[in-house]
Amino acid sequence: MDDSKPGFRCSPQDIELRVRYAETDQMGVVYHANYLVWCEMGRTDFIRRLGLSYAEMERKGIALAVSELSARFHAAAHYDELIRVRTTLVDVRSRMIVFEYVVANAQTEQRLVSARTTLVALDRQGKPVSFAPEIRQLFIS
Repeated sequence: MDDSKPGFRCSPQDIELRVRYAETDQMGVVYHANYLVWCEMGRTDFIRRLGLSYAEMERKGIALAVSELSARFHAAAHYDELIRVRTTLVDVRSRMIVFEYVVANAQTEQRLVSARTTLVALDRQGKPVSFAPEIRQLFIS
């Protein structure tokens, strides 16, 4: 099945990581905020795979600020489990970009979290700005 969205250059991208002890509570269950960190890892890796690191985007004068976030927790991850974060680009506009994420146990495929972030492009003064054409072109076909 092709999960790619029409009009976008990239199909979903996966990263894998192993749950570290520091990401869990005393019972070995992942603390909820860590799923959002993993989504950020997936997003920055997604952008890097397009050929532009987030650091390079910032050097070009564009920062991405999260303006909306939603997350639904389906099940818990535990210490030492292998986790997969699938990141999908779902929308690009002149000043914003939207990603969806599925965080799952990489071995059992059990869905742990479904999330979505909307990010706004900001200039160095923190004001909303349109993506430069060459940056926007990375995301669309």
